Amino acid sequence: MVSLRALAPSLTRITIAGAIGAALHIGQGNCDLIDAKAVEFSRAALTQTDVEGEVISCEGPKDNAPAFTHREKVGTGRGPKVEFVVDPVDGTTAASKGIKDAISALACAPAGCLQVLPDDGYYFKVATDYHSIGKISVDVPIEEIVRTVAREKGLSLGNLTVIMLERDRHLEMLTALRKLGVRIILIPDGDIAAAVVSCIPQSGVDLLLGAGAGPEATIAATAVKCLGGAMLVKVWQDKNDDPKRVDRLRLAGVDVDKAYCEDELAKGRELVFAASGVTKGELLDGVRLIPEGAVVHSICMRLPSGTVERSETTLRFKGHPVYKQFLP
Repeated sequence: MVSLRALAPSLTRITIAGAIGAALHIGQGNCDLIDAKAVEFSRAALTQTDVEGEVISCEGPKDNAPAFTHREKVGTGRGPKVEFVVDPVDGTTAASKGIKDAISALACAPAGCLQVLPDDGYYFKVATDYHSIGKISVDVPIEEIVRTVAREKGLSLGNLTVIMLERDRHLEMLTALRKLGVRIILIPDGDIAAAVVSCIPQSGVDLLLGAGAGPEATIAATAVKCLGGAMLVKVWQDKNDDPKRVDRLRLAGVDVDKAYCEDELAKGRELVFAASGVTKGELLDGVRLIPEGAVVHSICMRLPSGTVERSETTLRFKGHPVYKQFLP
């Protein structure tokens, strides 16, 4: 049986395809078109991948955006039985406006290893590197989380960098962070990439804070686990929530009082995370279109080895088994 390790390059090709599909329409202001093309290109690449695969979750359906169908069967059927959580474009709005921090990303694991929180409202997420494993909690004030991470990393508050989505729901948190005097990077979209960079040494980012969607949490947790970092995810309860949301989550099997860690969202020791840049961001450069092709920057990481591979791929569209079918 082919291992996930051997499949890792093929999995990166899937996110490359999603990134190119999205990048062909950067800045046109059409989110649905970007999602649709990213899904279409990703699906075409998956069709040629030697796995017996199933997409157990894809970001997008709750917004009625184009997406893989739930439990969609993918792959040639000639390979290991695996499952995927896919976000063809994390940062669709950013890509539609031609601004930074859009990526195409996926998590892959043997069947039964990935747990996805329902795409119903938001979840509070904390991610950081190995220094704070077992030291942080989401049941304490934001200030305590930040001080703990700074202490464990041996940094002063003034030298600690927090990354978070720029959202109205984060205004109170943002005020607290500014009072602490930490450095803050506000991003328009893309908390998967933000979680990943918080775990990469010398990235210049120390901590992800904020509320985002459920499928992205599992993809990010896969990467964080591959990097040996720490991540906690808990149901975010907001005054603007649908009052029936908590009941729906409980019926779906979610413990609304629990903080899920990276080991619970991405189980086992055989995992792959892959991502490719759509627009330039904190983690990856964006797609550059060249005559008759494109240059794409990607990252792939896997367990059990903990290997992290960065790549630059130059593609020629003419005659390519994936892209030739979509292009004039």
